[in-house]
Amino acid sequence: MRAGPRFLQIADALQAAVAGGSLKPGDRLPPQRQLAAQLQVDLTTVTRAYDEARRRNLLEGRGARGTYVAAPKVELTAILDLSMNTPPPPDGVDFDDLLKQGLSQVLMRADNASLMTYHLGGGSDAERKAGATWLAPMFGQVDAGQVLVCPGAQAAIAALILALTEPGDVILAEPMSYPGLRAAATQFGRRIVAVEADRHGMLPAMLEEACRQHQPRLVYLNPTLQNPTAITMPERRRRELASIARRCQVRIVEDDPYWLLADAPPPPIAAFAPEQVVYISTLSKCLTPGLRVAFVLVRDPVERERFLAALRSFALMAAPLTAALATQWIRDGSAGSLLEGVRSEARLRHRMARDVLAGRYSGAGDGLHIWLALPAYWSSAQLARAAGSEGIAVTPAEAFATGGDSVNAIRISLGSIKDRERLQASLQRLSHLLARRPEPFSPAVV
Repeated sequence: MRAGPRFLQIADALQAAVAGGSLKPGDRLPPQRQLAAQLQVDLTTVTRAYDEARRRNLLEGRGARGTYVAAPKVELTAILDLSMNTPPPPDGVDFDDLLKQGLSQVLMRADNASLMTYHLGGGSDAERKAGATWLAPMFGQVDAGQVLVCPGAQAAIAALILALTEPGDVILAEPMSYPGLRAAATQFGRRIVAVEADRHGMLPAMLEEACRQHQPRLVYLNPTLQNPTAITMPERRRRELASIARRCQVRIVEDDPYWLLADAPPPPIAAFAPEQVVYISTLSKCLTPGLRVAFVLVRDPVERERFLAALRSFALMAAPLTAALATQWIRDGSAGSLLEGVRSEARLRHRMARDVLAGRYSGAGDGLHIWLALPAYWSSAQLARAAGSEGIAVTPAEAFATGGDSVNAIRISLGSIKDRERLQASLQRLSHLLARRPEPFSPAVV
């Protein structure tokens, strides 16, 4: 065994046993207490060793049945994906066990037939109450009757566009913004107009001028760890934008998927203008995309009905099984544990990116992505193509542009590569690519 903490020595011994064949896939390991007694170490040491071995994909937990040697992972793709904003595997949380336990509780407590039939849009009373609990860190006590349950934030954005605007209407957004907004607006015949922003987000004076000029129906903002720039709008800017929205009588759609991942974020804009702002919080970025559950806080009862009517036109309801699982996790505290694990892992990955990318890193230290300004000799599209040819997927700035010139940057997502070592290797390869100049383009001679 190597020198160092005892839990790492145990994990190394397990790895050597798997590599040497003395432990084979499917073998059951001793219970942790039993192994701790055999090795004459405390239970915490063995628990940490098993956690480390699971992180290395050596072991898998099977709930009450125990811990087993995992089958080798088959890599189906060579692509190192830094393009998709998904939560990383939660640090210190056995997600598989959490999922099994949650589903088991749902199936024990629910009428199983009700999980496989149509439900009224907007969620059940229990699901809305769970949504109110989820939103409590942002707003304090929330009226569950004002909370609607949707099949993801994209569906919520699309339904709000349909409910609150007409074909040809203008929607204001920052110059770099979530691509799903542009996709939905284009499909529905609405027009996105970019409003100038600075290092604190959308400029209040520019918003007021754009409201006078374009008479918009909606303003779309993502003020916390903004996608893609990772800017968190300070409280003063949020208050100013809320004041302008009231004065200009324009609705703000506050899409806030990363608030719970941020370090001490300011209150949402909706806290300063509750009647003027519709607030969206999805579980996809904090817990797991597979839930497809978002909570939407709509204060106005007429707008709630219009929103539900629009949602029913293309997405009748959130899937009952996943909505029930989300409700169970929020009620029993599993959501909080999973959130803390994602937050911890995300911050560890930001530290890794800061070390690997050195002076190029400009992230906030939390959230799921960083916005990387490129040296002048690379364009964002050029860099994305070159990275792709080396098996690394990144997202160029052009994907986020809502109008006007794009900036020379790429978004790097830190959660979609599960294994830390592979993430570090992909960041190192990207760093090496950034350090060298692109190959000159030479057209083929025909």
